[in-house]
Amino acid sequence: MTTVGIDDTDSRERGMCTTYAADTVARRLERRGASVDRSLLIRCNPAVEHKTRGNAALALHTDASANVAFDVARRTIDEVAKAGDDRTNPGLVVAPGDPGRVPESVADFAREAVDDHLARSAARSLVDRVGYRHHGWKNGRGLIGALAAVGAWRALGEWTYERITYREPTRWGTERTVDPESVFAAADAYAPTIWDTVDRGTGEVVCVPRTPGPVLYGIRGDDPVACRAVAEHIEGEPVDRARTFVTNQGTDGHLRDGVVGDVRDGYAYRLDGTVLTAPETRRGGHVFFEFGDGNRAIECVAFEPTKRFRDRVRGLRVGDTLTVCGEVSSGTLKLEKFAARELVATEPATPVCSGCGRTMESAGSGQGYRCRDCDTSATGKRRRRIERDLDVGWYEVPPRARRHIAKPLLRGGFDAATHPER
Repeated sequence: MTTVGIDDTDSRERGMCTTYAADTVARRLERRGASVDRSLLIRCNPAVEHKTRGNAALALHTDASANVAFDVARRTIDEVAKAGDDRTNPGLVVAPGDPGRVPESVADFAREAVDDHLARSAARSLVDRVGYRHHGWKNGRGLIGALAAVGAWRALGEWTYERITYREPTRWGTERTVDPESVFAAADAYAPTIWDTVDRGTGEVVCVPRTPGPVLYGIRGDDPVACRAVAEHIEGEPVDRARTFVTNQGTDGHLRDGVVGDVRDGYAYRLDGTVLTAPETRRGGHVFFEFGDGNRAIECVAFEPTKRFRDRVRGLRVGDTLTVCGEVSSGTLKLEKFAARELVATEPATPVCSGCGRTMESAGSGQGYRCRDCDTSATGKRRRRIERDLDVGWYEVPPRARRHIAKPLLRGGFDAATHPER
């Protein structure tokens, strides 16, 4: 068995998709008589500064020899990568042997690629030490993702699937033609096994990208058969080719358990604490609040594109106990989801006169309250039960705003009740 790792062939402005490059390599290997048993799509740390778009790395598990696989992959990347983009720096790593038995150092590298930051020098040093064939274009940054993809099968324990369809090359760069009604019907038929295909709250089709490039749509889910069935039920422009990828999407693999005082920019965390300030809607429609654990505080934000999720955030009150999840950037945590653990149930209120039912007035500083008409009195404010729009449990951004690697609540496995967005 041979593993081919590929990364960083696409461009934000010029299109392309590294999944397409990997599919092309796979097809060319198959034309030479080899089989490709598995195609992996690995989402690395989404907070990495130098990512192209979705920070995806690809791996192919094939019975082709390492030399044949390397030659085919290198020629393909030479042909399809958008290396003219300053941010595109492809990398290729080819490893012989069982992908489930790569050295522990390679598996560790793959784990770190999902939630940490890795240097090009570390990738070059490791790939030389283990003796894998490799090639880097331009500054070779893509070697990081390519090596991570090689180690992923041993490193990662939770997998989902995506069926990706590709457009006819003559249509690249033009507006995609996909029938929304067929997408919604197929998504409804296979929910909740299939997720993040549509956003029912806004009526958007979210499986169809808006960027230039070869992808027509991608169907994500927990079952590869269901992913393929949904893709086959979607009506629209002709599909040129398609492939099912095994992926770590929808797993929350990027989140680290942490404490507020230790967070750093460029990492994503799960943090426990308390709401310290009332949520505030600022210019642009973004909603902010302060969050802390008794020692340190951090600002949290729900950005405008998260739409109705902001109403969940606006429903928070000072004193609510939460678990928050998201990436930290410029000292602010960008919310992906949160769990309401304990919600404030009462608030102080001026007492009401038992005689006439009117609200009492202050009797003076430190003298409590009194009703001037009935001459009744109270020593201080009372606790009044408040109605909350939130319940205890998990809340998340809608599909339209979800990151590739973020875990949808409908997938289950959370430690409290869930309130999924669909």
